[in-house]
Amino acid sequence: MSFDQERSELKTKARMRLDSVATDPGGTSPGGADLILRYDDMGKIGHAAFLLHQHLSSAGKHAQSHTDAAAKSLESEGFDMGGALARAEEGWQAQLQVLVDACAQISNHLDYSVKSSKQDDHFIAAQIRVSKIAEYLDVPPPTPSSDAPHVPKADGPIM
Repeated sequence: MSFDQERSELKTKARMRLDSVATDPGGTSPGGADLILRYDDMGKIGHAAFLLHQHLSSAGKHAQSHTDAAAKSLESEGFDMGGALARAEEGWQAQLQVLVDACAQISNHLDYSVKSSKQDDHFIAAQIRVSKIAEYLDVPPPTPSSDAPHVPKADGPIM
């Protein structure tokens, strides 16, 4: 069997498996929303990322001074191991910094997301209230003869 034939068969099998997947795997909410944002959960995750950032910033550098001293001592004695240990320490510090930065990004992003989402929710709620009020008012389009349209009062309670 050639590569192209085998590839074609595998693609067909994969397509059949994808076609057989249920359209609603149970991951959506009861109301049909596919994204549910729980501020408390996001806050907990953001706080955990912040704590991890703080812990890694200090604990990740715990052995740095001893490792540097050992590398210098080995190098001064003429051992190649000293240079290798120094390079390993540099690599560790570089990877540690990447991880610390990632934790900070996660924490900051979740804080921003919660704040932004709450602001969006307040804006949407205000827009809905305004549209609800507009349902009770009969506002005719402005006519060329008058600058301000006449707005009659609503007959019942507005909300």
